[in-house]
Amino acid sequence: MAQDRQMKLAAYLIGTGMHVASWRHPASNPNSSIDVKALQRLSKIAEKGKFDLAFVADSLAINHESHPQILNRFDPIVLITALAAATEKIGIGATASTTYSEPYVLARQFASVDHISGGRVGWNVVTTADATGETALNFSRDKHLAHDHRYERAEEFIDVVQGLWDSWEDDAFVHNKETGQFFDPDKVHELRYKGNYFSVKGPLNIARSAQGQPVIIQAGASIPGQRLAARTAEVVFTHWDNIEESKRYYQELKTSLLDFGRSVEELHILHGISPIIGETEEIAIQKYNKLQSLVDPYESLKFVSGYMGNVDFSKYSLDTPAKDVEFPLVNSIQSNFNEMKKIIGEEDIKVGELYARFFSPARRDRFVGTPTQVADEMEVWFTEKAADGFMLQFPLLPGDLEDFVEKVVPILQERGLFRLDYEGDTLRDHLGLKNPKNRFANEEISNYLE
Repeated sequence: MAQDRQMKLAAYLIGTGMHVASWRHPASNPNSSIDVKALQRLSKIAEKGKFDLAFVADSLAINHESHPQILNRFDPIVLITALAAATEKIGIGATASTTYSEPYVLARQFASVDHISGGRVGWNVVTTADATGETALNFSRDKHLAHDHRYERAEEFIDVVQGLWDSWEDDAFVHNKETGQFFDPDKVHELRYKGNYFSVKGPLNIARSAQGQPVIIQAGASIPGQRLAARTAEVVFTHWDNIEESKRYYQELKTSLLDFGRSVEELHILHGISPIIGETEEIAIQKYNKLQSLVDPYESLKFVSGYMGNVDFSKYSLDTPAKDVEFPLVNSIQSNFNEMKKIIGEEDIKVGELYARFFSPARRDRFVGTPTQVADEMEVWFTEKAADGFMLQFPLLPGDLEDFVEKVVPILQERGLFRLDYEGDTLRDHLGLKNPKNRFANEEISNYLE
């Protein structure tokens, strides 16, 4: 029997998978990050599993520390257009930066794909994490904006984008062939926004979509990030070290929605997990061990260093206590950095163990096991309100995604925890979110032709 509250599931699509050594696996295609048919296939598999969302991340700079699967990949907004063409129901989300974009261009891009997909798009709002400062050098800037300033800019950016998305009321285009009236001038509006970071006149040159506006997704867990999420986000991606920390965050963020006149049902929190499924627990562990055997310890540490303030781990032996490493100030993902530093200070971790300790695709946790074991653990996190659902960051693609859809999803469905089929057509339908009202409709404000 279906329960009133049901899990939300998102699939993180990234080439051969989230594990840093996934490209070396015998079953993988190392070039799949720019194989559009392979990525479309992943979205179709997730749609077969009735997932709410297929998600594509992004970065705007690469270096020797980058994950192999981000060194050569598509622009996410271009990619989700191709994913929209290959699917019919599943939502499709893409990352775009508020620090290195312009609101008008981004608003138009996401609104365009939202129309192309029939209202299935989500925008993952990021301020761009960059411990090295190299991203700024790709955008004619000398340095990366400081953490809090990035969030100040993001606050304005989202307001401008959502305002532009409301440029046209839903019935603005009358298309009266007899009178020659293409649109009602009283139902198209200029934004006329002026702030500290942006000055945007509007209107946007594309109408609202079938779901009104794309869904707003975020992942910030810092204090500014949580404030932005409480005010504007509809889906939040998180990753906490244990269920108790996740429950604490869940309660705090849900409660903070009330400060902005929002209800707890208006935001879904998805915890990141990396399931590896086996017919037996032993087989699942063997799959995990196979991936781990492909890891070059120092290559994986390059990836870790990008999250830890760009410290050069290659200077240390693998058996060096991690607490002996000196970390510079970080201007990146502040919440991740703080959590990692806390764990390093409390646990006896060696430098060579950092990747497996901190990154779920390399962790042997309770999501490595039989279909029933994985479903059991997901149910615990869900029912104890540590999460509303899960961002599935599969270590090896497409195999781990196929295993999950074929073997775990049916168990969740049998328990009434997850949908049997899609009941609507838009991403907002899947998430149980209402279409936002047009902020300009029925208000006494200046319109486009005044």
